Amino acid sequence: MSFRKVVRQSKFRHVFGQPVKTDQCYDDIRVSRVTWDSTFCAVNPSFVAIIVEASGGGAFLVLPLHKTGRIDKSYPTVCGHTGPVLDIDWCPHNDYVIASGSEDCTVMVWQIPENGLSQPLTEPVVVLEGHSKRVGIVTWHPTARNVLLSAGCDNVVLIWNVGTAEELYRLDGLHPDLIYSVSWSRDGSRFCTACKDKSVRVIDPRRGTVVAEKERAHEGARPMRAIFLADGKIFTTGFSRMSERQLALWDTENLEEPMGLQELDSSNGALLPFYDPDTNVVYVCGKGDSSIRYFEITEEPPYIHFLNTFTSKEPQRGMGWMPKRGLDVNKCEIARFYKLHERKCEPIIMTVPRKSDLFQDDLYPDTAGPEAAMEAEEWVAGRTAGPVLVSLRQAYI
Repeated sequence: MSFRKVVRQSKFRHVFGQPVKTDQCYDDIRVSRVTWDSTFCAVNPSFVAIIVEASGGGAFLVLPLHKTGRIDKSYPTVCGHTGPVLDIDWCPHNDYVIASGSEDCTVMVWQIPENGLSQPLTEPVVVLEGHSKRVGIVTWHPTARNVLLSAGCDNVVLIWNVGTAEELYRLDGLHPDLIYSVSWSRDGSRFCTACKDKSVRVIDPRRGTVVAEKERAHEGARPMRAIFLADGKIFTTGFSRMSERQLALWDTENLEEPMGLQELDSSNGALLPFYDPDTNVVYVCGKGDSSIRYFEITEEPPYIHFLNTFTSKEPQRGMGWMPKRGLDVNKCEIARFYKLHERKCEPIIMTVPRKSDLFQDDLYPDTAGPEAAMEAEEWVAGRTAGPVLVSLRQAYI
């Protein structure tokens, strides 16, 4: 009997997480206390943005990545919303543009100065008004320039052309209840949603139709999340009828039964999944947990393979996730998280140990770059395109 049958071969079996040293954290930040299950943090290769407590109105901090250490109380914020900010998302095609959704029912898009803020930013580049209740989700289209999706507590999904501030598609009547999460497919031709009615839906926004739907994806009443994987499968997190936390993998062609289903534990925090399409690793962070679990998704059963758990002492209030092009390939870094505590933000680095000093091309296939694959108008006209890939080799020193 060979060993291969016992131990599954995987280059990610030994991925380990390490928090950075204390002076590399962002300290003295009053992280928002809003009861809403978003990540509260958004990161790109230039900045980290964090939703903070604000007296009257809503605000978020935008810090250049190198501005670590104690953040002064008087540090300027982005503070144009009149109600608490619930979600923020960096534009994938411009590292200086960020969108925010708020309890004031608006979506705002902001242009951040090249060196960060030197005074409070109150004037957005564009205000998108169309929701009748608070806006809990904002997420940019992965491949078309200036296309932004927002979802509100009015159970409506709106898709905007930010360049012209016009509403491209209004999808109401598709969700009978609160929308918990929205995730674009890799080419942005569809998106999937998780809803309070326990259904996961796959939606074609340009047709305005539900392409596929799985009722009772997770039986429990607590919040679910659903994300699209690169090959078109869907990964969900939720709760069982006995309130145990679950992960599941679904084939959109056949949603009858999950391809894989795993029960984790019986904590009650919502599980936030983060997915890396280059390595097919899903990282699962529970709100209020002090751990990050990670799993490899493969083609062979049981499809979801547990890799390891990163554990720390402090619970996490939220979590940011660095896009691949912001990682340090010299250190074989395959993911970097920005963990929010009550009063600070702590980067956590996930590394694959390697002896060689060469560029590890098996860890870094070409990844989505900052270039948009098409304009908003082309996407509306029916064009579909995957992300424009770049090699990370030139980042290797």
